[in-house]
Amino acid sequence: MPLSLPGYAGDWFERSLDRQVRLAVTGLSRAGKTAFLTSLVNQLRHAGLDARLDMMGCAREGRLLGAQRQTQPDLSVPRFPYDQALASLEGNPPEWPSPTRGISELRLLIRYKSRANSRHFLGEQRTLTLDLIDYPGEWLLDLPMLRQNYQQWCEALGAQLTGRRRRFAERFLDRISGLDPAATADEQQLADISAEYARSLNSARNEGGYTWVQPGRFLLPGELDGAPVLQFFPWPLEQLGDPARLAELPADSNYQTLARRFEHYKRTVIGPFYRQHFRRFDRQIVLVDVLSALNAGPDVFDDLRHAIATLMQSFDYGNRSILSRLFNPRIDRLAIAATKADHVTPEQHDNLLSLVQALMAEPLRDLRYADIPVKSLSLAAIRATQARTVEHEGQRHPALKGTTESGEDVLMFPGEVPSKLPDADFWQRQGFDFTAFKPARQGQGEALPHIRMDSALDWLLGDKLR
Repeated sequence: MPLSLPGYAGDWFERSLDRQVRLAVTGLSRAGKTAFLTSLVNQLRHAGLDARLDMMGCAREGRLLGAQRQTQPDLSVPRFPYDQALASLEGNPPEWPSPTRGISELRLLIRYKSRANSRHFLGEQRTLTLDLIDYPGEWLLDLPMLRQNYQQWCEALGAQLTGRRRRFAERFLDRISGLDPAATADEQQLADISAEYARSLNSARNEGGYTWVQPGRFLLPGELDGAPVLQFFPWPLEQLGDPARLAELPADSNYQTLARRFEHYKRTVIGPFYRQHFRRFDRQIVLVDVLSALNAGPDVFDDLRHAIATLMQSFDYGNRSILSRLFNPRIDRLAIAATKADHVTPEQHDNLLSLVQALMAEPLRDLRYADIPVKSLSLAAIRATQARTVEHEGQRHPALKGTTESGEDVLMFPGEVPSKLPDADFWQRQGFDFTAFKPARQGQGEALPHIRMDSALDWLLGDKLR
């Protein structure tokens, strides 16, 4: 049996032998993080039984014995609600798991048989420790703020308030238009304007479909609701005037009060979140929902591209040695996944893959330059539809069978996915209406159906399961 050590000493020993992996499941709100984590646990728990993992080498060779959940390392962090998520999917009618509203963790012990040529004193059966974390995608949006001061943040967000997006912020902009940067701060006035700004963010996300909404905690404040640390907002630069004059304003002025709260937010909210959860990853999968962005239109699609490219700068990538594993973990392997592949017909999957690669072209070039192995794929962590073929006027056409969010059973062709970034002419002549589906009914205790979860698992973990 594998050697076991208690607590952090055991973690240290496992990492020294490269038998512990911290996986970053990175995705913005509604990209499918909770579904992915639920499916990942489910597939590994059902390995060797009814899970379909043909593209995972260890499973295909019959060496994957399964996985068990263990107590997470940090007892102050809630456990990932796997049982609740599974209960939702197995309900009648089945429902998608509840969206993530806070931090949770999960530790899996994956048991496998080593290949004959890699067996050593630890025995034939080996164990890989896999640590996972779930968090609201909204909070992820704040990481780039760590590299900005208040004025730089105001400039960056002000540049986004153009075109269709500006109408979601009109009431906020009206409220701030008469505010004097040099006037003595009125706590209630700043709180009221901050609340209006938060409402504009919620509208931009929920009604407009926009992804890049900061600060993310304004959308899910949790225990910080009503605290002054969440009572600040971006100030349009044209209203601020000379930057040199702003630096000389008294500490109790509107501008200096907002700038101070911005820095406090970075120091006490974003910084700990980043240090505790985002500086210690070994592997990463980035989940991208391009279909919803296509539905929403060209400005939302460009907004998603900007959000992903900016977020990728917040992670540490690089090749590892035994010392870096112990003292300075870095992400040494990455997967890029276009989610909800079950929402389009199978012959569209190649286009979906090409589109997500085009969407992330800039960060992918940087990663390849740094010699970081990257794999792109399209997947459905939990498949909600079945591929079908229908006949029309003597010709056979691809279709999907599923249940829409409104509860209607349909047989339909959801649309064609562009294989490259859509240009202006394309948006004018092509409309999108990719339907959202409910999860399919599951048999009690059965492995969740999926598309290419085995490929993702093999890429992320396969080299550790030899």
